[in-house]
Amino acid sequence: MSDIQRFDFDTRIHHGVIHNGTLYLTGQVARPGQSAADQMREVLGKIDALLAKAGTDKTRILHVQMWLDDVRDFDEVNTVWDAWMPKEHAPARSSGEGRMAKPGMLVELIVTAAV
Repeated sequence: MSDIQRFDFDTRIHHGVIHNGTLYLTGQVARPGQSAADQMREVLGKIDALLAKAGTDKTRILHVQMWLDDVRDFDEVNTVWDAWMPKEHAPARSSGEGRMAKPGMLVELIVTAAV
């Protein structure tokens, strides 16, 4: 049985869990009150930091679930995503629209990556 590593505990969750060489990140969100593009930049910065803490990087991302408060922000956040993610390392990705946990949150990304 392989060990489970957890890091960045926050109230009731760990922001990262590693098991069998796979990193699972909780949904990453930004501070409310920013544009969707600015929230996406903040979320991607958080993801970069968590990936580094786990000893990996964005080129090792396997899958991303992207949730938007309003699907009309899809093109705006994709512009930010495209500038951040090298095309040759683009992961599998799913996108959907759903109400966020707090008003003003526009983007949430859930990431799975190889370590």
